[in-house]
Amino acid sequence: MSGYEHYQLDGNSPELYQRYLVPAVTSIWASDLVGRVEPQPGQSILDIACGTGIVARLVRERIGVGRVVGLDLNEGMLAVARSVPSHGAPIEWCAGSALSLPFADRSFDIVYCQLGLQFFPDRRLALREMKRVLVQSGRVGLNVFSAIERTPAAHAFVRALDKCLGPDASTIKRAEHVFPIADEVGALMAKAGLQQIKVSTVTKRITFPSVLDYVRFQMIATPTATLLADRSETERESVIKSIASDTELFLEPEMLRDGRFSFSQEAHIAIAHNAP
Repeated sequence: MSGYEHYQLDGNSPELYQRYLVPAVTSIWASDLVGRVEPQPGQSILDIACGTGIVARLVRERIGVGRVVGLDLNEGMLAVARSVPSHGAPIEWCAGSALSLPFADRSFDIVYCQLGLQFFPDRRLALREMKRVLVQSGRVGLNVFSAIERTPAAHAFVRALDKCLGPDASTIKRAEHVFPIADEVGALMAKAGLQQIKVSTVTKRITFPSVLDYVRFQMIATPTATLLADRSETERESVIKSIASDTELFLEPEMLRDGRFSFSQEAHIAIAHNAP
């Protein structure tokens, strides 16, 4: 099973993802990414691997007039995306693969891909598809998490996962962090034919109410939920508490001050242009 397939959320996970992880994590990165690319009114914009649609909604609010499309392979995520109100004109929500975009050549001024590239089984093909649907001089904006050691909460969490559930338990979570070096992202984009590539490494401050909340959300609202899918609700809660307790052992004390769980999270942000 590929990492991309791991990220197919079932049951109520998409709703939980939207309710908890979008406000705490992905909305922060989405605001940064959208702002760096600076979409303009009247443009056509595609959000690939849109999930529950935070990037597409921020773009819609920013540009007002223009076409905004969110594409994802997961129908559950798209169902949630359609249910969340957006401001202004409607957003088009489309089921499809990043490896074979269902759009004509040169259809979009901007293509976004937030925290999705690492999950594609053929990343170079996905980038070529992004390039194909861009107009001349169109832009791609994407972000990916850096090395897991650079995000101490995630690093502590995977160590606790492996301790509690076995040495391979953290495989899914570690798949989010397959780009330890920023230049690897730029090199992939260049091989796909993109130009004027600029990659920045950025750190954001993420806050959860507690370590237990962070672990619980990871275990019920992300693909790691599959690790506990065959357990009863009582068993799941017991395991989650054990993982949270072990996670806390691997954390620096300053991350737990003021009664909250606050930590730095690092990502590489890449902006590139199509050939003029």
